Amino acid sequence: MENSSMVTDFILLGMTDNPQLGVLLFAVFLIVYIVTVLGNLGLVILIRVSPCLHTPMYFFLSNLSLLDVCFSSITIPKTLANLLSKLQAVSFLGCMTQMGLFIIFASAECNLLASMAYDRYTAICHPLLYYVTMSRVRCFLLVAGCYFGGLVNMVSVTTSIIRLSFCQPHVLPHFFCDIPPLLALACSDPWVTQVLVIGCGGFTLVTSIVVILVSYMSVLMTILGIPSASGKQKAFSTCASHITAVGLYYGTTMYTYLQPFQHGSQAGNQMVSVFYTMVIPMINPLIYSLRNQEVKVALWKVLKQSP
Repeated sequence: MENSSMVTDFILLGMTDNPQLGVLLFAVFLIVYIVTVLGNLGLVILIRVSPCLHTPMYFFLSNLSLLDVCFSSITIPKTLANLLSKLQAVSFLGCMTQMGLFIIFASAECNLLASMAYDRYTAICHPLLYYVTMSRVRCFLLVAGCYFGGLVNMVSVTTSIIRLSFCQPHVLPHFFCDIPPLLALACSDPWVTQVLVIGCGGFTLVTSIVVILVSYMSVLMTILGIPSASGKQKAFSTCASHITAVGLYYGTTMYTYLQPFQHGSQAGNQMVSVFYTMVIPMINPLIYSLRNQEVKVALWKVLKQSP
């Protein structure tokens, strides 16, 4: 690499330099984005118009759906534009903005998944106190805390990355401004920033995983004490969708951000990034609705009432 210079923009290499493959990827990602937006916003509207879904669990689920729309919207539209553009450039300010928003939404999703696990713990282990414990005010505070944690991570990491100098050419081997490729491009020593990234990301992941594990260990012990098989099945069904979503999201994010920054192939890292930035937000509404009888019943009622 050449010496560092004042950065005005970055070049995103994207996923391919083959025009035909670029058009195919454009069509695929456009469909993914449309399905993501329609599926998540549709779930939000369904929860909003269905009184039977006005519970803390579905309040968190509607916020997760909104978060997934935001999460995919900061990466997919720019990726679509770059797939049809010869010069895949992004300004320094645009790159930092995209990365900052990505950090907020990624951190908030970790925290929100932990809040949803706590909600299931309260509902199953302390059902008589559920609506007292998970009051409207507490639910709002939990969601606000999720975003506040993301904001703290964003300010800490982005401020540190902005202070780095970057080597020429300012080329990022990725389809969006992610943290690992930016640090790999740094000419100044990124050690402090790497420690900060791993510290902030690790703290968010570890604390949320601890909350999830403790919550579901308690849920498991309570379910095993339920005498009837139907009662056990009903309790398990309310947790199965959330456990699936947790496994998919945490597995991919931990692979990306809690490993050495030079680890893994470019193609492999991009595939993992595609999975958690595009695929997971698209399939989350399916995960939470296909196995959820209450959502199916509410959707059927809405469809019957429509002219």
